[in-house]
Amino acid sequence: MISNLEVAQQARLQPISQIAESMGLSPEDFDTYGSPYVAKVNLDVIEKLKDRPNAKYVVVTAITPTPLGEGKTTTTVGLGQAMKHIGKRGIIAMRQPSQGPTFGIKGGAAGGGYAQVVPMETFNLHLTGDIHAVTAANNLLAAMIDNRLMRGNPLNIDAHTITWKRVLDVNDRALRQIIVGLGDNNGIVRETGFDIAVASEVMAILALTTSLKELRERFGRIVIGLTMDKQPVTAEQIGAAGAMAVLMKEALRPNLLQTLENTPAFVHAGPFANIAHGNSSILADLIAVKCGDYVFTEAGFGADIGAEKFFNIKCRTSGLKPNAAVLVATVRALKSHSGRYRVVAGKKLPSEMLELNVADVELGAANLIKQIENVRKHGVTPVVAINVFEGDHPEEIAAIQRIAVEAGALGAAVARHFAEGGAGAIELAEMVVSAAEGESSFKPLYDLDMPIKAKIETIAREIYGAAGVSYEPAAERQIRDYEANGFGNLPICMAKTHLSLSHDPALKGAPSGFTLPIREVRASVGAGFIYPLCGDMMTMPGYGEHPAAENVDIDEDGQIVGLF
Repeated sequence: MISNLEVAQQARLQPISQIAESMGLSPEDFDTYGSPYVAKVNLDVIEKLKDRPNAKYVVVTAITPTPLGEGKTTTTVGLGQAMKHIGKRGIIAMRQPSQGPTFGIKGGAAGGGYAQVVPMETFNLHLTGDIHAVTAANNLLAAMIDNRLMRGNPLNIDAHTITWKRVLDVNDRALRQIIVGLGDNNGIVRETGFDIAVASEVMAILALTTSLKELRERFGRIVIGLTMDKQPVTAEQIGAAGAMAVLMKEALRPNLLQTLENTPAFVHAGPFANIAHGNSSILADLIAVKCGDYVFTEAGFGADIGAEKFFNIKCRTSGLKPNAAVLVATVRALKSHSGRYRVVAGKKLPSEMLELNVADVELGAANLIKQIENVRKHGVTPVVAINVFEGDHPEEIAAIQRIAVEAGALGAAVARHFAEGGAGAIELAEMVVSAAEGESSFKPLYDLDMPIKAKIETIAREIYGAAGVSYEPAAERQIRDYEANGFGNLPICMAKTHLSLSHDPALKGAPSGFTLPIREVRASVGAGFIYPLCGDMMTMPGYGEHPAAENVDIDEDGQIVGLF
C-alpha cells in the first residue's frame, strides 16, 4: 500500500466553503484560514442553530492500547466517511496533533491510509496556530508571575509553591527542569521547568470552555501557587487573565477541515489524556451536533481514561449526552494482553504473535470485557470495532466477535477503513446506527459533591479494578488543602499510564486486587478538575521516548517528504 502522504496528496479536496454549505452553514458563519481548504467557524453559529435537532452523538474509544496504538483516529474518520455510504450525514471531531511528543505528521494523529483528515501538511504542521496561541497565553502568565516576584512580591506569593510552568510545543527534555532568575536584575532565582503545550491547563481550558466570556472567567480562576499563609493565588490576581483571553480569541473558533471523502471534520484543541482530559473541544461538538445526523468524537487512550473523562468531565460541562460508544480493538492488542508478548514502539511485532492462536486472544480478551463494562457503567451501549490488519486470522476475529457480544456489546464489526476508506466501515456504521437509535440511559459515574477521596476511589474500584487506594503524605495534605479552599466539588481527572488498566504498564489484561498509589494531587481550577498522579509519571506520554521529527524534510522541489 502507498504511504499516508501519497494517499493524502491524491485527495480530491472540495473548497471548504462547499463542505460548510453541506452542513447548512452560510458564508458569514466562517472564514477561510490560510488555505481554501481550512476554515475557522464563528461561535455565534451555536446560537443561530440552537433550534435544529441534535445529531446522534457517538464517542470513539478503545481497549487498553499497545504502544503502537489501535486505530481510534482512523476508525473515527472511517466511520464519518462510512455514513455517506449508508445515506446519512456524518461529522467527525478530533484533537489537533502536537509537534511534540508524537509529531502528528507521522500519520496517527490525522488518521491513516484511506481514512485521513486532509490537507495533511496544513493539518499536521501548524493548522491555524491554535497551539502557538496556547503557548503564548501560558507563557505570558509565567512571565507575569516572575515579574511580580521581582517587583517586591506584593501578593506575598510563596515561590516554592508555584506550580505554573512555561510550555513549548515540543518534547524538549533538557528544559523539563530549569533554574530561572540567574544574573543581575533577572528576577528571583527559583526552580521551574517547561511542559509540552498540549499538557498545559490553557489547552485543557480551550477544550472545555463554551464561550469567550467563560474562557475569560476560567483564565481568571487559574491557581498558580499559594501565598505565605497558604491562600490560593490566581491569574486574576496576577493581572494576566484578560490578556490571556485576548491572545486566545481566534484560537477559540473551531477549525473545519475535511476527510479524504469530503466528510466535514472539526479539528480543535488537543489536551493530553492523562494530566488533562484528552478530548477535543466542546465548542466543536456543540456546532457539529447541529449540522449533521451523526457526530463521532474521539476520546484519547483506552476507555478507562479518555472515555471515562469524556463521560464524567466533558459531558458534564457540555450538557451533551452520548447515544452510543465505539470501542476499537485489534487482534494484536488482545494477544498482547495475554501477557505472553512484548510490543515495543518502532520495532516489529514478535513473529509468534502473528501466528494463529485463538487461546491468546481469549486470554487477552479480559481487557476487552472490562472496557465494555466500563462503558456500560455509564449507561451507554458499546459497539466493538475490530480494526483489522493484513494477516489477522478469521478464527481470531470470530472469537472477538463472540466475546464482545457475550460481554454486553451490541455487536462487533470488522472494520477495513484503513485500506478501503468509508466503504470498509459500512458494517460498523450500520451497527452504530442501531446502537444509537436505542434508548440511552447515560449517567456520570459519581456525584460531584462526594469528597475528593471518594471520587478517586470510585474510579479506581469501578473502572480500573483496584481493591483500594493508597496516598502519599503529600497527596493527603493536598487533598485537605483543596477541600479547605473550596475545590472539593470538582470532577477527577486521573493521571496514569495508558498501557494498563492499573497504574503499572506491566500489568496487562484486566488486573484486580491491586492498590492504586496516589503520589501527588494537583488542581486545574481554571479547567475545572482535580488530577491525582498515579504511580510513576515516567510511564506516561510526554515523559518517555517518542518519535521525533528527524524523518520529515523538504526536498529540492519544496515538497514535504519523509517517513509517514
